[in-house]
Amino acid sequence: MLRAVPIRWRILSIALLNSAVVVVLAALIWNGATVLRSAWEDVRQVRESDKILAKLETETSRLQNLIHRYINQPSPELFAEILLLREAVLGTLTTRAATDPMLSGSVEQLERVTSRFLDGFGELRAVQAKITKTYEEQVLGPAKDMAGLYSIIEGATGHRDALIWPSLGKSREAFTAMLVAANAYYLSLSTASAEEARRNTETIEKTIPVMIDLADNDLQRLALARLNKRTEALREGLGKLTEQLASRTELLRNTIDASQADAIGVIDDLSITMRQREQKAQETFDRTLSDISRRVLSIAVIFLGIIVSAGVLIALSIRLPLQQIMASMHAITSGNYDRRVQGTDAKDEVGAMARAVEVFRENAIAKRQAEDELRAAKERAESALLELNTAQQNLIDAERLAALGGLVAGVAHEVNNPIGISLTVASSFARRTEMFEHELKSEQLRRSKLDEFVKSSRDAAQQLVANLQRAGELIQSFKQVAVDRSHAERRQFALSEATDQIVASLRPVLKKAAIALTVDVPEGLMIDGYPGSYGQILTNLFLNAVNHAFADARSGAITISARARGSDDVEIIFADNGAGMTPDVQRQAFDPFFTTRRNEGGTGLGLHIVYNLVTQQLGGRMVLESRLGQGTTFRIIMPRIAKGQPMGQPMGQPTIADQATDGTAQWPNRTMSST
Repeated sequence: MLRAVPIRWRILSIALLNSAVVVVLAALIWNGATVLRSAWEDVRQVRESDKILAKLETETSRLQNLIHRYINQPSPELFAEILLLREAVLGTLTTRAATDPMLSGSVEQLERVTSRFLDGFGELRAVQAKITKTYEEQVLGPAKDMAGLYSIIEGATGHRDALIWPSLGKSREAFTAMLVAANAYYLSLSTASAEEARRNTETIEKTIPVMIDLADNDLQRLALARLNKRTEALREGLGKLTEQLASRTELLRNTIDASQADAIGVIDDLSITMRQREQKAQETFDRTLSDISRRVLSIAVIFLGIIVSAGVLIALSIRLPLQQIMASMHAITSGNYDRRVQGTDAKDEVGAMARAVEVFRENAIAKRQAEDELRAAKERAESALLELNTAQQNLIDAERLAALGGLVAGVAHEVNNPIGISLTVASSFARRTEMFEHELKSEQLRRSKLDEFVKSSRDAAQQLVANLQRAGELIQSFKQVAVDRSHAERRQFALSEATDQIVASLRPVLKKAAIALTVDVPEGLMIDGYPGSYGQILTNLFLNAVNHAFADARSGAITISARARGSDDVEIIFADNGAGMTPDVQRQAFDPFFTTRRNEGGTGLGLHIVYNLVTQQLGGRMVLESRLGQGTTFRIIMPRIAKGQPMGQPMGQPTIADQATDGTAQWPNRTMSST
C-alpha cells in the first residue's frame, strides 16, 4: 500500500508530523515562557533592589570610616571626600531607591536614618572645631610660653653648678614628657597618655616652689612666678580638652555609630524581606519550569512514537526495494548478467530505479560484447604498432648505415688516387731497376748512368712516401670516424681534431658540388662525450644542406664554427647561405619521416636523428634559424661533459631527463626561429 504513494509524499508526511510537534511544543513553551518571564522579572527586580541595598550599606559604612578618619586626622581632602560620598548616598536614596518598586515603601525610613547620621556629622564637626581651638589655645599656647620661660630661667642661671639646676632639669624633662603625652592624647584618645600628661603637670607644679627657693636672682624668681601661672593654665586646658574629647566620643557613639547601625539594621530588614520575595519568585519560576518540562516531555514522547512508527514503515518501503536493486547491481558488477532486476513493475521512484538498473544490465551485456570486440581490435592494433616501431627503428639504423656507406664510398674514391699514383710510380721504379740491373750485368756501368738511377730512385721514393702518407692519413681519419660511428664510445676528444677528421671524410662530396666549406674551430676545446654522435650530427647536417639548401648543383658556402660559452658549455654553429626554410617547414623540421624531397628518395630522418643525438645523448639543445632564400643556421649548445647515453641503449636505463639530479634546468626540446 505504501509503494503506491510516491516517496516524496512519504517523506513529506514525516516532515508534516515533525512540524506538528514543533507547533505544539512552541505553544507550550510560549505559554510557559509568559509565566517564567513574570517570575523571572520578580527575581530580577529583587536582585536589583538587593544591589541598591548593598550599595547603600557599603556607602554608609565607608562614610562612617571616613568620618572617624577625619576626626582623628582632619584634612581638606578627607572632608571633600566625605561631602562627595554624602551626596552619593543621598543621590542613591532619591533617584534609585525612590523609583524602585521594592524599596519605595521604605525610602522614608532610610532617608530619616541617613539624615540623622549626616546631621550628626555636622554636630561632630562643631565639637571637633572646639577641641582643636582648645588644644591650640589652652594647651599649645601655655606650652609655648612655658618653653620660653624655661629658656629664660636657664639663661639667668650662670653656671651648671648652681643649686637650682637639678630641679630645673627635672622640671624641664617633665615638661617635655607632658607635651608628648598631651599630643598623643589629642591624636589617639589614649587614657594612658592623658594620665601621663596629668602626672607630668603635677611634677612641674611641685618643682616650681623648690626652684623659687633656690633662685639666686630676681629674673629667675620672676620667670618662675610666670611659669607657675602658665602651668595652672595648662592644667585647666588639659582638663577642658579631656571634657571635650569625651563629649566627641559620646557624640560619635550615640549619633554617628548609632545612626549608622540603625541604617544597617533597616537595610538588613529590607534584605530579609528581599530574600523572602526572591525565594518565593524562585519557587514560582522552578515550579513553572518543571510543569513546562513535564508537558513537553509527554508530548514529545507521544509524537516520537508516532514519528518512529511512521518512519520505520516508510523506511522499510524504501529500504527493502533498494536492497533488491543493490543485489542486482552487485550481480551485474560481478559479471552475472543473467539475473533479472526485481520490482520493475512498481509505480514509485524505486520502481523507476529498478527499471533503470534493468536497462543498465541490458547495456552491460551489450558493453561486454563490445569490449570483447574492442579487445580483439586493440590486440591487432598493438601488434601493428609493434611492427611499425620495429620498421621505424630499422629505417633509422638504415639511414645511419647509409650515411656511413656514403662515407666509405667517398673515402675509397679519395684513397684511390694516392694509391693509384703510388702503384704507377712503384711499377715504373721496378722496370727502371730491372733495366739498371741488365745494364750492370751486360756492360761496364758508367757514372752518369749511376747518377741517373739514383736521381730517379730518389724521385720515385719521394712520390711513394708522399702518396702513401696521404692515403694513410685518409685511412686513419676514416678508421677513427668509422669506429666512433659504429661503437658510440664515450671518450675525451679535441673538438677541432674531430671536426677536421669529419670534414676530411666529407671532402669527396664537395668535389661533386660547387660548395665552399669553411671551418673555424679553435684549438684546446676538449669534450668529454661521444665523438661518433658528434660526427653523425655534422654529417647529417652537411648532407641535409647539400640535398636541400644547394639542390640542383647550386653553388654556395657552408660555415662550421665553434666557441666556448662560459666554463661548462660549447656552442657549435652550422650555417649555410642556401635556399632556407618556410615557417611551416621549420615547425616540422625535426619530426620523424618529414621531408620535402620524398619523391626523390628522402626519408625524413636526418634532422630527427640530429635532434635526438643533441638533446638526449649529448644533453644539449638545438636552435634553428632560417628565412626563405637567405640560408639556414643550426646553433647547437652542448655541455663540455655530456650528460646523455649512447643511442640504442637498453630499455629502462635512465635518460638525460632522469639523470638531471643536480638541480639544473634541462634544455628545451627544440627552438626554432624564422627571423
